[in-house]
Amino acid sequence: MNQPDVRVGVLTEKEIRFDLYGEFSIHSYEKKFSGKFTAKLAENLIVLFQDKKEVLSAKEITFIPNDLEIESFLLRDVVIGINFHWQKKENQRFRGKLNLIKEDDKITAINILPLEDYLTSVISSEMSPNSSVELLKAHAIVSRGWLLAQLAKKKTHTTTMIENASEDELIRWYDREDHVNFDFCADDHCQRYQGITKIINDHATTAIFETRGLFLTYNDKICDTRYSKSCGGISEAFEACWEDTPHKYLSPIVDYKFELDGYDVDLTKEASAEKWIKSSPHAFCNTTDKKILSQVLVDFDQDTNDFFRWKVEYTQEEIAGLINTKSGFDFGDILDLVPVSRGASSRLIKLKIVGSKKTLTIGKELEIRKVLSKTHLYSSAFIVQKENIVNGVPQKFTLLGAGWGHGVGLCQIGAAVMGEKGYTFDEILTHYFRGATIQKGYE
Repeated sequence: MNQPDVRVGVLTEKEIRFDLYGEFSIHSYEKKFSGKFTAKLAENLIVLFQDKKEVLSAKEITFIPNDLEIESFLLRDVVIGINFHWQKKENQRFRGKLNLIKEDDKITAINILPLEDYLTSVISSEMSPNSSVELLKAHAIVSRGWLLAQLAKKKTHTTTMIENASEDELIRWYDREDHVNFDFCADDHCQRYQGITKIINDHATTAIFETRGLFLTYNDKICDTRYSKSCGGISEAFEACWEDTPHKYLSPIVDYKFELDGYDVDLTKEASAEKWIKSSPHAFCNTTDKKILSQVLVDFDQDTNDFFRWKVEYTQEEIAGLINTKSGFDFGDILDLVPVSRGASSRLIKLKIVGSKKTLTIGKELEIRKVLSKTHLYSSAFIVQKENIVNGVPQKFTLLGAGWGHGVGLCQIGAAVMGEKGYTFDEILTHYFRGATIQKGYE
């Protein structure tokens, strides 16, 4: 296996403004390109302007840097955190090639670069490059394996899959977007990637260099290594969130150095799940240490203080409006939210929504999180409390929850704590991915 190049979709707009730092070339053009440019669509062609003068037009344009280490380009007004509570625009700088293509009535800017260079940015974008080297090494291996696994199955992968749809039940799950013209997007829907915008220090560079080509395998296959912010104390099984195909290395584990006393950790049972969510058990990811959290929670994530255990409150008007809007169905007043089935981490896989006009069971975990929040609920590991019931209609719903994200695979906050406690990167990986082995795929 050779190190592959990856195509990362960064920005899609009707007009794209960018700056080229250094000298870039375009095939079939003798001229070198540098400075500020604007790309617009006209008559199904991408038209390039500099200083308001048309430079060239083509169906596709690729700018190639003369020196990958020196030249870079800046994309203006890149949208980050798409559909999340921190969504905003910022200017971002990248190394590698800049590929402009037409997609429907817009232009998409794609960054083409070697996988290892891409990874250096990913682990610096997903978390602080000031994290412990062992955490960054572990995350580099996890991110690399996820990338290679996605590239391997890209041809048969679909974005949204419906397992069962009827008048009474809608079960849907979402995976990485299956982009047609590039491999990955630059946002959280794939892996957070911000080029060289973030400060990449020696820790990040060292982590990539010392783990170059390493990924996890199970039964001689590249592991589809998933990760989320906080498992909430017990990680979730792959099949609870995506297709019903169990992966042994993504089986649930207690996120601590030993099994917990005083808990029935079969959280598929409602009574056990309620006790678990209402308590604060020992777990690597159960921390309030700001030094550790700052390694994983980038600036806009740090607005969130409660992630291991959290609470969300809705009035009847708020929850009815939210569910009716997000689901596309008219439930009327929301009378109840009934747990139907839970995964090993207490995350709901199926939830019955009982309304005055309609009753429907929905799943899996991300669908539940989407329907119960303007963006995404922190997780589907929650219990429901109803208050002030008037003529059978609760006037208030309180959701008490645990964890942040799907909870499958590596728990980023838990791994950060392990790194600070002196665990090595391979110990972190064998904790979260039981039975997997580390393998080197290329030099």
